[in-house]
Amino acid sequence: MTLVPGELEVAGEAMAREDLAPADSPEIEGRSLGQLAWRRLKQDKLALAGGVVALLLILIGLFAPLLTRLYGQTSSAPHYELVDSSTQLPLGSNGGMSGTHWLGVTPVLGQDILAQLMFGARTSLVIAVSATFLSLLFGIVLGVIAGYYRGAADSVISRIMDLLLAFPTTLFSIALLSVFAIVPTFLGLSGVHLRFAVLIFVLGFFGFPYIGRIVRGQVLSLREKEFVDAARSLGASNYRIMTREIAPNLVGPILVYTTLTIPNYILGEAGLSYIGVGVQSPTVSWGGMLSDAGSFFQVDATYLFAPGMALFLAVLSFNLFGDGLRDAFDPRSSR
Repeated sequence: MTLVPGELEVAGEAMAREDLAPADSPEIEGRSLGQLAWRRLKQDKLALAGGVVALLLILIGLFAPLLTRLYGQTSSAPHYELVDSSTQLPLGSNGGMSGTHWLGVTPVLGQDILAQLMFGARTSLVIAVSATFLSLLFGIVLGVIAGYYRGAADSVISRIMDLLLAFPTTLFSIALLSVFAIVPTFLGLSGVHLRFAVLIFVLGFFGFPYIGRIVRGQVLSLREKEFVDAARSLGASNYRIMTREIAPNLVGPILVYTTLTIPNYILGEAGLSYIGVGVQSPTVSWGGMLSDAGSFFQVDATYLFAPGMALFLAVLSFNLFGDGLRDAFDPRSSR
């Protein structure tokens, strides 16, 4: 192949640059936002420990039926022979702890506490994760619309979120759950499924303004960036800009919000169940266990300690992991 004089000059310059470059020079490789966040997160041992405990709790909740079968106990089977008929308290020390019942049994019915904790984790996580998903669905959609279109859409959506933030959510939740406690069926749901659906709606719907305000603020900033102007100048539609250009930049705040909201909803479900308007027996809940243990804590502290410690570890682990994620996605953080 014959090269013209111009091509010969270009080829010579390229060969000269290759000769001048050091042979062992390392190749510079760019890192994505996710890679940078993971690199920072790995340095936070406390956050990683919280993430491991949170993952363990999720696995326990997912495989609670299998784990209880391997353990050899169920959450609902009574063991009257392990309870004193006169005092209704477990026989033996520490709430009836033994090689068969590792954390003892409950007063009155003698149900295995460890098996109840496993199914209680399942209940709390199902409600908390579902409510978080509902909050994300409403918050992200409405926040993106308000921040991107601004104007009348922003005013209406922002006022709705302000109204919900000022609403007495706890009192309304108690009233709504009390009403549905006497409603046999609604929208084809009944019994346990209806109560779960109401709890998820109450927690998720009244919680979406928090993520909605965060997303709205982020979108207001992102819509003025150069890459959005470039996509708009190339003829991209508003839908494509919102889904392909803006949405990927919201992953960090959404992940942080998710990990910090799940423990809040776990506490919310436990609180509603504790006062008797949440999950009802025979469905096991950590809040329900705490409520039942309140009558026996002076003579059987073990029954109160087990669900209280499970609730404490769940909330603490998710909060630690969420704080670590927030620091990892924040380049201005000093940690």
